[in-house]
Amino acid sequence: MRLRDKVALITGAGSGIGRATALRFAQEGANIVVVDINDDAGAETVRQVRAAGGQAAYTHADVTDPAHTEAMIRFAETTFGKLDVLFNNAGISHARDDDAINTELAVWDLTFDVNVKGVFLGCKYGIPALRRAGGGSIINTASFVALVGAATPQLAYTASKGAVLSMTRELAVIHAREGIRVNALCPGPLNTELLMKYLDTPAKKQRRLVHIPMGRFGEATEIANAALYLASDEASFVTGTAFTVDGGITAAYVTPE
Repeated sequence: MRLRDKVALITGAGSGIGRATALRFAQEGANIVVVDINDDAGAETVRQVRAAGGQAAYTHADVTDPAHTEAMIRFAETTFGKLDVLFNNAGISHARDDDAINTELAVWDLTFDVNVKGVFLGCKYGIPALRRAGGGSIINTASFVALVGAATPQLAYTASKGAVLSMTRELAVIHAREGIRVNALCPGPLNTELLMKYLDTPAKKQRRLVHIPMGRFGEATEIANAALYLASDEASFVTGTAFTVDGGITAAYVTPE
């Protein structure tokens, strides 16, 4: 098993990429700390992990709250004895996110609180735990829009994911010699609730699909498999990357016609 005896904390694990990754990591032997703001969703992820024969425990945390974030790290160490993998996955894409003219300040602030501050706080309190474990892996969920402009305006989301990517690179450099690897996972458009709420019309969906060489949206399980690689010792020489899993969309954007 690729994560045998490792402890992995996953934020936003109540749905989408987070739940799929919790199930995949557990399948590979990890003990899972499921973190979410939705207690019912988090409990359901734990139920599914246990039903599949894995080990998991749930803790409620709002990743924008320093006290909550510190407590979730403490919960991981108290429950399973250590922390080896920190997957800062929780994020939002607001339905009213638009261009600079039309995006409300409240939407901008909320998006940055969750997507950027949440990752910062996870690293702030998680890195000392990884040090105590002798090293480990941090995976931060960014996006393909951190690398290219989005076809449909979503400025707050795009800017926030660019910030996550920049933060990831700097943290990777700072902590490389401590045995702590830090990578940004950059999914392309996925068939998840988070995106489908935003792409709420056939026209919006088609504007994305036309740019994806594979001609389809990705699945959360496909991102979970990429996260598994970054979490595992197979990626022992991989840090500071924008690990892109996007069906070829970024290649299509930059390929001359």
